[in-house]
Amino acid sequence: MNTMTAVPQTAWQPRPDDLQHSGVAQLMRRLGFDDYDRFYQYSIDNPEAYWREVNRFCQFVWSRPFDQYKVADRGLPFTRWFSGGELNWVDSALQWAHDPASAQRLAIVAERETGAVEQVTYAELERRVRSFAAGLRQQGIGRGDRVGLLMENGIEANVTVLALSYIGAIVVPLFSGFGVDAIVARLLSCEARAIIATTGFSRRSNFVDVRAAIEGARTQLPTVASIIWKASPEGAPLQPDDLDWYALAAQPALTTPAERMSAHDPFMVIYTSGTTGKPKGPVHTHGGFPLKIAHDAAVHFDIRAGDVLCWPADMGWIAGSLVSASAFMRGATLVTYDGAPDYPDWSRMAGLIERHRVTHYGCSPTLIRGLAAHPDDALRGDMASLRLMITAGESIDPEHFNWLQSHFGDGHCPIINYTGGTEVSGGILSSVVVKPIPPGGFNTPSPSLAVDVVDASGRSLTNEIGELAIRAPFVGMTQSFWQDDARYLDTYWSTVPDMWLHGDLAIRNEDGTFFILGRSDDTIKVAGKRLGPAEVEEILLELDEVAEVAAVGAQDSVKGQKLIVFVVPAAGWSGQPQGLCNAIANRVATRLGKPFRPAEVFLMAQLPKTRSGKVMRRVIRNAYAGLPYGDMSALDNPAALAELQSVVQTAHVNDAPQTTRN
Repeated sequence: MNTMTAVPQTAWQPRPDDLQHSGVAQLMRRLGFDDYDRFYQYSIDNPEAYWREVNRFCQFVWSRPFDQYKVADRGLPFTRWFSGGELNWVDSALQWAHDPASAQRLAIVAERETGAVEQVTYAELERRVRSFAAGLRQQGIGRGDRVGLLMENGIEANVTVLALSYIGAIVVPLFSGFGVDAIVARLLSCEARAIIATTGFSRRSNFVDVRAAIEGARTQLPTVASIIWKASPEGAPLQPDDLDWYALAAQPALTTPAERMSAHDPFMVIYTSGTTGKPKGPVHTHGGFPLKIAHDAAVHFDIRAGDVLCWPADMGWIAGSLVSASAFMRGATLVTYDGAPDYPDWSRMAGLIERHRVTHYGCSPTLIRGLAAHPDDALRGDMASLRLMITAGESIDPEHFNWLQSHFGDGHCPIINYTGGTEVSGGILSSVVVKPIPPGGFNTPSPSLAVDVVDASGRSLTNEIGELAIRAPFVGMTQSFWQDDARYLDTYWSTVPDMWLHGDLAIRNEDGTFFILGRSDDTIKVAGKRLGPAEVEEILLELDEVAEVAAVGAQDSVKGQKLIVFVVPAAGWSGQPQGLCNAIANRVATRLGKPFRPAEVFLMAQLPKTRSGKVMRRVIRNAYAGLPYGDMSALDNPAALAELQSVVQTAHVNDAPQTTRN
């Protein structure tokens, strides 16, 4: 059963300015189109012509133009793009420093959780990048070296990424909450030469000590020759023999151009956790990720020169680099924030928007649910500067999508739903402002991506749940995993020949709109009937008594799998646990059908999540089944895991009051 069909078909309609001045409208006109669907089809049928025009439109800087659009001499999964071209993506990101009209434009405004604010112009950002690049070379770091980066988002982190690329080195982002094992697994895999790290940062006014984890990891990393430390104002001062980030950044700026790279040369290896095995390391190149992000920032996010983008993201995940590149590649101002979004209260995000006159705001569905649960605080600020909002990271239910648009955006801001992943650089599905936008859904595949929804044999599906697929190689896709071609092929290309299966469940309606229903490894199959976790979660999030939900499947001797639901009650709820559990089970049975009635409902104080706000369904599912949890390096709230273990163990012994069984 597809609950999406009951959702109103349109949440937002294009405005005259969008139809005339948006990035996608301008690109359409340059290619001779006034109809978006025809424009999209052109991008599929004529990808080389499309990307040549995107290069010009996005002002992508090449030191030597490319000869061939693509080369697939090693097979389609290993397609290379823009062969013969030479560039360094930093030239595109910092070109605004050379134009008198934009040189003094703010490039970064960094607000810390403590309230301190620092800002730099594009001219100053370029100078800092060249200076830190000189400091890196002084330490013997150069072309091709892998360098771990564990630093809170801000000016220093962005200068570091750009400076590493400037000298041809390869950044390996690390999540700011990683422990020793997670750091070692990633940096050992890529034989990192150095680490650049903060000593710590403030979160909810508590100091988070990073130094101990880095030093613990170094003893297990034989290739790491040096650690460069950025001292935190809240932490202990550096030791006499420490390499000081600020001292290296004070070196005389390089006067030589950025290192000339081929379009195929990597600038980033960014590890992502799989459901099994060690983290896998997607490789992104100078001629792939930056151009895809510049494209998406213009086509989907409608970021224009002079706009102000705030999308708080950890530099350890793909979102960190994606957000920074979205601003820099379009000549916009990036607003960073390194703290908790609800500190000191839920007005922090609205205040951030008001203080810095943010035009584009991005947030996760989990954060949206938190804002919606605390409207008195969350809406306490002047957000009239907003022109567009973005949500990404997981599926969002229509109720909270509409809440964000109606309240946070005051009804006039479109919300761009965006889904892709670490391995694809940017978006696979998204929306554009020249078409109506469905609540919780996507109104288009990203142009030039031949996106489909397919069954196990690769057959296209409409109005049926299937696998999200891409039928041809595409600009921005990872150039394999770091030194692991076999795993790359097995992960994305092995199920259906020459087709990328992304690992998401999706549905495409007859009108061409798409909805994501969760990861395919989160699929629940009850008595042969497939169910996406989002289908369950969205109908339960409509209940006033429910703040958060995670739906998972568990083995069942009769049905194959049974549905298990974990629920966080809304703030202030004071009813009877058994009554709420019964109401939840009955609602699912009524809305989705009796076969999908949850076998058990658990009430929780919190759900285990990553730092970026994603609910860790794999951990919940494995905890219930008594299986190993797998990679836990991304867990942000260990207390939730302890509660989960206790609740599940108690329920398996007896019928605890917070649980209903059916």
